[in-house]
Amino acid sequence: MVSRDFEDKYAIKNLVMNGIIGKKVGMTSIYDDNGKYVAVTVIEAEPNIVTQVKTEDTENYNALQVGIDKAKEKNTTKPLMGHFKKANTKPLKKMVEFRDFEIDKNLGDSISIEEVFAEGDIVNAIGISKGKGFQGVVKRHGFHGVGDKTHGQKDRLRAPGSIGAASYPARVFKGMRMAGRTGGKRVKVVNLKVVKILPEKNLILIGGAVPGHKGSYVIIEK
Repeated sequence: MVSRDFEDKYAIKNLVMNGIIGKKVGMTSIYDDNGKYVAVTVIEAEPNIVTQVKTEDTENYNALQVGIDKAKEKNTTKPLMGHFKKANTKPLKKMVEFRDFEIDKNLGDSISIEEVFAEGDIVNAIGISKGKGFQGVVKRHGFHGVGDKTHGQKDRLRAPGSIGAASYPARVFKGMRMAGRTGGKRVKVVNLKVVKILPEKNLILIGGAVPGHKGSYVIIEK
């Protein structure tokens, strides 16, 4: 029998996860409060609309589902139209769920930047990285080739070299670093600093690079 002390010590605690959905505008540079010139990513985050409230009684966990960007009704399915009608809001293009949200909100309420973040906060950014199509091993994995074009190495500069398969094992092992589709994957960058917030313009400036192309959706959480 497991003691109560053991259960309390190793119990998985729910982490408060606050966040918003935004759209990447681009990058620029500004001076921070210490006079340091820093590169920042500009995220436009219009007020997020609460489209669903999940509780322990109904879904066995607490969460808020929020959405942004109005969508056309003709492009929205009937089940989703009913979902938005219940929240008393118009159809939205992008929706994300945040578990154990710290702020109490009801259906149809809006969440602004300054309600969730403050300047100096450390946040994580989640987005879809830029798609680069089919690429070779130099661009995809950082291979350096064989160096100079000496000793007959005229066409080996960007080649992957041997991949190790022969009559045994007569196959290529999974995970082998080879050419292939690059980018277009979900990427999470952690420990970024909120440098500045411009609530009147719905802008949040985050130090460093954030994954995604201009205009792509970005999830900012802390």
